[in-house]
Amino acid sequence: MSKRLALTAAIALAVAGSAHAQSMQTPAWVARSNADAQTLLDVTARFTPEAATQLGMTGYDGKVTDLKPDSDARMRAAYVDARSKLRATLATEQDTNVRQDLQIMIHAADLQIEGIELNDKYLLPYQDVGQLIFNGEFSLLRDEVAANRRPFARERLQCYVGQAPGCTPITKLAEAQTVAQLANRPLLGPYKGNVDQQLANTQRYVQGVRQLFAKYKLDDARSKAALDAMDAQLKDYDAWVRSTIVPRERTDFRLPKPLYVFSLKQVGIDIPPEALIKQAQLEFVELRSAMQMMAPTVARAEGFSATDYRDVIKALKQQQLGKDDVVPWYHQVIGQIQDIIRREHIVTLPQREMQMRLASDAETANVPAPHMDPPPLIDNHGERGTFVLTMGNPSGHAHAADTYDDFTFKAAAWPLTAHEGRPGHELQYAAMVERGVSLARSLFAFNSVNVEGWALYAESEMLPYEPPAGQFTTLQFRLMRAARAFLDPMLNLGLITRARAHDVLRYDVGLSEAMTREELDRFTFDSPGQATAYFYGYMRLQQLRLETELALGKDFNRQAFNDFIIAQGLLPPDELAEAVRTQFIAQQPPQPPR
Repeated sequence: MSKRLALTAAIALAVAGSAHAQSMQTPAWVARSNADAQTLLDVTARFTPEAATQLGMTGYDGKVTDLKPDSDARMRAAYVDARSKLRATLATEQDTNVRQDLQIMIHAADLQIEGIELNDKYLLPYQDVGQLIFNGEFSLLRDEVAANRRPFARERLQCYVGQAPGCTPITKLAEAQTVAQLANRPLLGPYKGNVDQQLANTQRYVQGVRQLFAKYKLDDARSKAALDAMDAQLKDYDAWVRSTIVPRERTDFRLPKPLYVFSLKQVGIDIPPEALIKQAQLEFVELRSAMQMMAPTVARAEGFSATDYRDVIKALKQQQLGKDDVVPWYHQVIGQIQDIIRREHIVTLPQREMQMRLASDAETANVPAPHMDPPPLIDNHGERGTFVLTMGNPSGHAHAADTYDDFTFKAAAWPLTAHEGRPGHELQYAAMVERGVSLARSLFAFNSVNVEGWALYAESEMLPYEPPAGQFTTLQFRLMRAARAFLDPMLNLGLITRARAHDVLRYDVGLSEAMTREELDRFTFDSPGQATAYFYGYMRLQQLRLETELALGKDFNRQAFNDFIIAQGLLPPDELAEAVRTQFIAQQPPQPPR
């Protein structure tokens, strides 16, 4: 994936995704909205067919990202044309739901156009080709992908390396894309940390692709030439990066403010960064006080002598799970959480069972933190999303002793399962697959505020029913989200040093040195702005919950409210609030006297 700002919704979906099901009982307005969505889907498939594969679209599995000359200009023109068509449809559409979906899709096109224009104005084109190839192959070589589609991974790889008709090695296309703009000196080169990380990860991606081909028995003579070519071409590309990109890399991670503000807008932040900083700082102080009050209780329950919350975090982290023990422990917690959800009537559980597994080394290099691999997003035939737990080092660092201890201690299984699994991301996606929502609401409305807000809210829904150590760790994870929401903008606006931000994460939040570095990389060059979305989405959803409770009083029904939120797909906060006010509150039946 390019380290320029992401230009397609599908790129974002590669980390956190949404889902859509074709249903025989699809309402007429959903069918009409989905037909309108083809206008944008066609642009996605044309320029990033790997994303089309992950979404579940057929006919694109052997194709690769368009990096041919003038790809940005052609992509921008395609989005402008799609937006014009959507606006024309909106002018005559009468159905309220379809109109709302059309407005969502027009906004999505607006963001794509604005992102292309900002990238072209400020940033030198630069591609992490190893990551691009790994993601493209991984979208096909997964257990959740139908077996008859996996052989297209060979065809796609042959195109990546220029061994298929009409295909030029993608490394050469990436080089040409950069060279075409090298003389434009005002364009900012990539940040040094970004380049260092790419160079360190290339061989992990190469090995990861080879392992995938071996796992699915595609490593035959027909694939050997393409795999060997991939290896050789990526080594040559890394040499080109050292000779051509390194002299243009920058040492200041900060983006021009218009780019950073756009990155916040793209993930769903609709308030100024200065206001976000103030709100998150207050939350951080309140959470830290709550953890300090709770620390003696947790220490007594676990047999610790510590009283300071920081020392309790350290003591809990001593309860580390080995590689053979971590998955069984997490599955045990998954079972307990599902029992609690049923007993407390928190939300309706999906019919399908939840999946969880450990990440490979290449997956960990690609996405260092625990995450959800979404199911096929269109025409789903029962495929499930998967909670993927990482155990290794953050990508791009050679400090073998600096391992994560943040996800594999016993108490961490409670907030992580609630967030990535149930009732968080996995339930959200599974419910959308089983119930069916429009593509506009499951795909084109996607942003981190929508998705991560629900997952952090899910953690809070489970917190009262967890053991003390689980409750305490849930608060620690929420403390980390509040820290993200003020450190990310403060770093990018020049209001705090990286060294001071490091100490907040390392000593006040209690993260490992490895995860502290990964978080700082995330704020500064991997995904500037994205980490702020957890706190902001959570805050907006909790505000909506309180507004609903105040409106309904004793008639408020938690499970009905949570089911309604899930049923809306990924509506942005303002549209979701409007739906709750005009539909849920107005239609909620009175509850029997308590």
